[in-house]
Amino acid sequence: MEWINLENEEQLAAIDALSFERPQLIFKHSTRCSISSVIKNRLNKGELPAGIDFYFLDLIAYRAVSNQIAEKYGIRHESPQVLLIKDGKCVYNESHSAVYMEDILDAAG
Repeated sequence: MEWINLENEEQLAAIDALSFERPQLIFKHSTRCSISSVIKNRLNKGELPAGIDFYFLDLIAYRAVSNQIAEKYGIRHESPQVLLIKDGKCVYNESHSAVYMEDILDAAG
């Protein structure tokens, strides 16, 4: 599975622009949280589906980026958390044990 590392706030503008071409998924991961590790493993099963760009945000290293995401999309920060961006808007978000690839794919469709 190949993730795109999300490490700076400037990448958010690119994510917005690309979201008009194809869905963009942001996965907020805490390296200190066992639930976050379980969800990361769940998402890592098999190949990432084509047609969606998957971004990985290490919350411990890049907390300011996470704060900017919460402000930009109006979605309260949680961890672990996924946000699906389409046409410059967050069209789906979920957190903790409710994160499933099937639901992400449904929202992206």
